[in-house]
Amino acid sequence: MHEIEVMTTASLGDTSYLLVSGDEAALVDPQRDSWAVMERCAERGVRIRYALETHVHNDYVSGALEVRAATGATVAGPARAPYAFDHLPLAEDDEVTVGDVTVRAIETPGHTAEHTAYLVLDEPDGPPAAVFTGGSLLVGGAGRTDLSGAAHTEELARAQYRSLHRLTRLPDATRVLPTHGAGSSCSAGPVARGRSRTTTVGAERRDNPALAPRDEAQYIAARATDLPPYPAYYRHMAPLNRSGPAVLGGVPTARPLSPSMVAGLAGEGAQIVDGRGRGTFAAGHVPGALCEELDDRFASLVAEVVPFGTRLVLVLPEPEDEAAEAALVQLLRIGYENVAGVLAGGTDAWAAAGRPLRSFRTADVTELGARLGEVRALDVRPERPEGGVPGTLAVPLADLPARVGGLPRDREIWTFCGSGRRATVAASLLDRAGIPVRAVTRGGAADLPTT
Repeated sequence: MHEIEVMTTASLGDTSYLLVSGDEAALVDPQRDSWAVMERCAERGVRIRYALETHVHNDYVSGALEVRAATGATVAGPARAPYAFDHLPLAEDDEVTVGDVTVRAIETPGHTAEHTAYLVLDEPDGPPAAVFTGGSLLVGGAGRTDLSGAAHTEELARAQYRSLHRLTRLPDATRVLPTHGAGSSCSAGPVARGRSRTTTVGAERRDNPALAPRDEAQYIAARATDLPPYPAYYRHMAPLNRSGPAVLGGVPTARPLSPSMVAGLAGEGAQIVDGRGRGTFAAGHVPGALCEELDDRFASLVAEVVPFGTRLVLVLPEPEDEAAEAALVQLLRIGYENVAGVLAGGTDAWAAAGRPLRSFRTADVTELGARLGEVRALDVRPERPEGGVPGTLAVPLADLPARVGGLPRDREIWTFCGSGRRATVAASLLDRAGIPVRAVTRGGAADLPTT
């Protein structure tokens, strides 16, 4: 018999799994910061035998090498994955054992060429109790097939169609345990929020829109075109995971930085990222800083506007030590590990050192609504499903760093989005560029007239 612990990283829309049988375990698609689960296993006297990968990940840095370094586990993954480090390759019908459980590989290409799912068998000849489906069959959807480049998208979509239907031939009661879910850009379409992260084969056969097309051609037409954009940092993840990310052994300690050190780093090209609240940031911030409120979306929004590999300096809310750990964990998950340190004492220390702060004005959406057509407004939502707000400019936040130089500078620009979050990030980008700006920090586009 076995137990399976479900561990969701909501900020990335991903789930890892701990399969335990007796005193042995396998950690499936582990996040880089899997140190806590490893500690729990050690406390229970459970040995992690395998770090098991379903595919080369495009949306986060794998924790498989962290698990191996800490526990001596074997890294196992698809036989066709071109890993540059030692691992156990698993092809069709290859098996490993975890306690009394058999884990059997089934090749399910589509999301990636090497993608492999794993059946969990309490009896080698019995029906599967569960299947780890990674980026193949998802809850209410399927993994996208364009992450390997346009030249491979259709070929992988055809493979995904066949893999999905292979998985749905499993018994109805088989638990489906996908890696990607709501909040992940690895899905080939919207995945309903609020639904369970796991499902069953029977439920998906009845309700999953990805299984609705009658044949492969219809599936290609429905699923391989008009895919939503994915974050720019994704293109760095697969090469990093293939080569093998650096082993950290835990969350690094953030180095405290003085105002003069921060000024020097900024002068050398480091980007200052301020994790305080939007109102506090607008009222006073270090020149050139970007506002990225420290919540579950912190790192993903950093990645939207800060090029991968950029050296970072953090300005954080109190308590600073806890905030630093939370920020670093999120950044490390997606490979943003070039963090120089934290401005010790924050903006108070900056001002006390005689250095100037910048600020910009804020508004709520009611004020913007009353002045539409009078003020210059910039919509930075990633999508505008209702057609947009009349009389406004529109630049998705992810495109703004490249286009900010072309924005008019003759009068103040009001930035707005769906909630005020992206509007404040955008305002900090404009402020960094010396463009007069006001951020709509309260309310969003849903409260404005649309076409």
